[in-house]
Amino acid sequence: MANVRSGIFDCLVVVVFVMIGRSAHGHGETIAGIVTTAWPFLSGTTLGWLIIRPWMTSTQIYPVGVVVWLSTVIFGQLFRVISGQGTALAFIGVSLGFLGLGLVGWRAVASFFSRSKGTFLLK
Repeated sequence: MANVRSGIFDCLVVVVFVMIGRSAHGHGETIAGIVTTAWPFLSGTTLGWLIIRPWMTSTQIYPVGVVVWLSTVIFGQLFRVISGQGTALAFIGVSLGFLGLGLVGWRAVASFFSRSKGTFLLK
């Protein structure tokens, strides 16, 4: 069950990233627009989960959080380029920062609370 919740949290981080970016650039928040922008990053997240699967404890910061984060950014940017959506150096930096804070950050918070309280919603 923790892996399902972790996957949902990861996907939510990506969708929030996409929605904030689309809003900031005046692209609107239509479902089709969000899906078009999100699929490369969600695919990267999925690949990260597949890569890290043998070592999976979904709430671990390292290696799970780091691998999912870097996979999301690297494959997300790659899939954007392949699909003709393009990228830019500044966008790569923003995605590294935001997705790093989100995908690694929620795991750090979960780890803190699970150690200090003995339980957290992921257990």
